[in-house]
Amino acid sequence: MQILPGGTATFLLLFGLFCGVFAIRSALRLNRVLRLVRHGEHAEGRCADRRTADRGPGTDRSHVTEYVFAFRTRDGRHIEFTDHAPGPFGFEVGRPVRVSYDPADPAKHATVAGPGAWGPVVIPAVFAVVLGAFAVGLLLGFAAMRGWL
Repeated sequence: MQILPGGTATFLLLFGLFCGVFAIRSALRLNRVLRLVRHGEHAEGRCADRRTADRGPGTDRSHVTEYVFAFRTRDGRHIEFTDHAPGPFGFEVGRPVRVSYDPADPAKHATVAGPGAWGPVVIPAVFAVVLGAFAVGLLLGFAAMRGWL
């Protein structure tokens, strides 16, 4: 009994496209972070809070640690934000950090990536490269099964 029409070839195509979407999403995140680091405004900030968020029942890791960072923009606005994957060891509450942000929307586009905190760059880069390579391999396997290669 075949679950998918086309069998293995269809599985390779669908899973390859699925991995490709997440690779592109990670690459876009990496591009946004690098653009903020290179061209954004920079401010001195601090790690304002470390909290544990519940992911809900049925997950392998039911709790995840989130880091909240705070800084002041040049025009004096106080901004707090949560950055993705600040690093493998996290941050101490109160630790100073360099924040890069977009002055047009600092609450939505800010990161702590940079000297001393390369997690927001490394994590999306690893996901983009690994998932991208996996997606290419799956799609090449699909093309080979269809006789296109």
